[in-house]
Amino acid sequence: MPSAAVTLHSKCTIFPSQKSCLPDLKLSVSDLPMLSVHYIQKGALFTRPPFPIAHLISLLKLSLSQTLSHFPPLAGRFVTDPNGYVYISCNDAGVDFIHATATHIFIRDVIGSIDVPHHVKEFFPFDRTVSYRGHFSPLLAVQVTELANGVFIGCAVNHSVTDGTSFWNFFNTFAEVSRGVKRITRQPDFTRNSILISNVVLKLPANGPKVTFASDAPLRERIFSFNRESILRLKAKTNNQKLNLDGELNIIELMTKQSNDPLTIKIETETINPTAEISSFQSLCALVWRAATRARKFPSSKMTTFRMAVNCRHRLQPKLNPLYFGNAIQSIPTYASAGDVLSNDLHWCAEQLNKNVKAHDDVMVKKFVEDWEKDPRCFPLGNFDGAMLTMGSSPRFPMYDNDFGWGRPVSVRSGRANKFDGKISAFPGREGGGIVDLEVVLSPVTMEGLESDEEFMQYVSGY
Repeated sequence: MPSAAVTLHSKCTIFPSQKSCLPDLKLSVSDLPMLSVHYIQKGALFTRPPFPIAHLISLLKLSLSQTLSHFPPLAGRFVTDPNGYVYISCNDAGVDFIHATATHIFIRDVIGSIDVPHHVKEFFPFDRTVSYRGHFSPLLAVQVTELANGVFIGCAVNHSVTDGTSFWNFFNTFAEVSRGVKRITRQPDFTRNSILISNVVLKLPANGPKVTFASDAPLRERIFSFNRESILRLKAKTNNQKLNLDGELNIIELMTKQSNDPLTIKIETETINPTAEISSFQSLCALVWRAATRARKFPSSKMTTFRMAVNCRHRLQPKLNPLYFGNAIQSIPTYASAGDVLSNDLHWCAEQLNKNVKAHDDVMVKKFVEDWEKDPRCFPLGNFDGAMLTMGSSPRFPMYDNDFGWGRPVSVRSGRANKFDGKISAFPGREGGGIVDLEVVLSPVTMEGLESDEEFMQYVSGY
């Protein structure tokens, strides 16, 4: 900035309203690999508030300062000690706050096109900034972009400081404080006493690591929305069940099982194996895996990979606090040849994903930690053989719970960070109820194949 679409109006540093009393926080085996990836960039689009923009900017600066007092690491900086250990120094150095304008852009220009428009990337600070830069730059920046009939609030947070769970807890709290909540509802946990804290040193190049993917490759990015009925139909098909859609969904039972399934509905079924029900989200992942594999036109012997990020907070024994602040994720790869992905049915593909996720218990989490300690390295993010898909984010994240005082977001979008051919991010739909929006990033040729894939598109809303 300044750039073609967005004009910088002002930039300042915001400091916490109260001094931090937290000690330095050591980066964990889940934090350290993220030093080579971009800052997380996520944000929310809102209608224009019913008060002047100048008032909004003042309100957000004040509430950000107050929120930082609950999240002292975000106002700190990285320090590397003489032994090579990397810490977050909670030194109240502050965060960036940017006010930008793009008053020729309307809400419809953000959400109304088939592909995500390029100007959305300019709603975020720290464009393609590698997380290692947190030694020299703020760990958080907030950009408020004034649109013709709306406002976009974009956050960039260092990925070695937070995962998605921690990011959205911060964003939700920022919104809570902005609308006048005096006592925040989800106090983060900064303890550093789990198996994730290691004595192993990650050796880094003198100038810091670089991202492991080409960040200038030609890509298309599109949001595919799957409504509740489509998700239920897909889940029923995956589980070889019968779904009664006689005018409306025949819902007979609420599920109490805890899973990664954003739906809380059990369908009237004839089930082949009722003990191995596959979640709606795993069904959706399998659908994408098959369609992208078809679109990429591989020979049957080509090995494909589907990676899923899993939250380890509840998998460890003893469990981490659900509000543990930091990264507590591991990336689970599932491998299958293109021939197997396409010659078997949807259930088979979903079952491969389901088995790997179910198997990722306390023992497996600790094995991943031990394996990293034997070969400490930055996370190899990307699509190295042209046959990889990487699923990030989660439809369970409370992205639409961000009411800053004049209503919930119209939409959620992300920046250019960590995007490559095969990167997919799952968002909840705005209306809730099990709706899932998939942000899909693919090469133009593969995207064209996906858009003409009948198995995939039959479940997409509006198709």
